Amino acid sequence: MSEGKIDKKLFQDRKRTNILSNPEQQFITYLLPKIPNWISSDGLTAIGFFGSLMILISFLLAEYVDRSLLLLGIVGFFVQWFGDSLDGRIAFFRNKSRKWYGFALDIVMDWVSTVLIGLGYVFYASEDFKYSGFALVALYGWAMIISQLRYKITDKYTIDAGLVGPTEIRVIIGLVLLLEVLVPFSINYSVIVICVILFFINLADTKKLLDLGDERDKAEKLAKQHKD
Repeated sequence: MSEGKIDKKLFQDRKRTNILSNPEQQFITYLLPKIPNWISSDGLTAIGFFGSLMILISFLLAEYVDRSLLLLGIVGFFVQWFGDSLDGRIAFFRNKSRKWYGFALDIVMDWVSTVLIGLGYVFYASEDFKYSGFALVALYGWAMIISQLRYKITDKYTIDAGLVGPTEIRVIIGLVLLLEVLVPFSINYSVIVICVILFFINLADTKKLLDLGDERDKAEKLAKQHKD
C-alpha cells in the first residue's frame, strides 16, 4: 500500500484545519508501519497517558528540586502526542478500529490528561497565579464540550479551532516551559495570555456552534413540514 493510499484511509474520518496537519499526518504515516505488533492501540493510549504523568512530574520536580527539570515536560508532551495521535490511527492501519470505544476512550483520556497537567501547574505556580491553572483547565474543558456538541449537531468530528489544534497547543505549551527555564516566572504571565486567547476562541466557537444548532433546527422543522 502506497503512502498516499495510507493517508487517505487513515485521516478520512475527521477534518483537520490546524497549521501542522500536513507534516503531522506525513509523520504519522511514516511511523505507523514501524510500530511493533505487540503494541496495541490501547498500549499507545497508555503511552500517551504516561506522557501526561511525565508533564505532571516535571512540574513537581521543578518546584521541589530544580526549575530546569521542566524540560522533562517537553519530552512528556512529545510522548503524549505520540500515544494520543497514533492510538486511533494504528487501529485504522491494522483494520481493528472500534469507532465508539475509541472515541469514548480518547475523550476520557484527554480530560484526565488535561486535569493532570493543570494540577502540575497549580503545584508549581506561585500564590494567586495558581488560579490561572484552574482557569486553563476549565477553558480547555469548555473547548472539549464545544467539539462534542459540534459532532452531535453536524455528525462530523473536528478537534481543531481554526488553525490551532491539540498539536499546536502542545508546541505552544512546550515553548512556554522552555521560556520558563530561561526566564523564571514568565510562565505565570504566559498562562494568563493563553487563557485570554482561549477564552475568546471559545466564545467565537460557541457562537458558531449555536448558529449550527439553529440551522439544524430550521432544517428539521422544514423537513417535518414537508413530511406532514
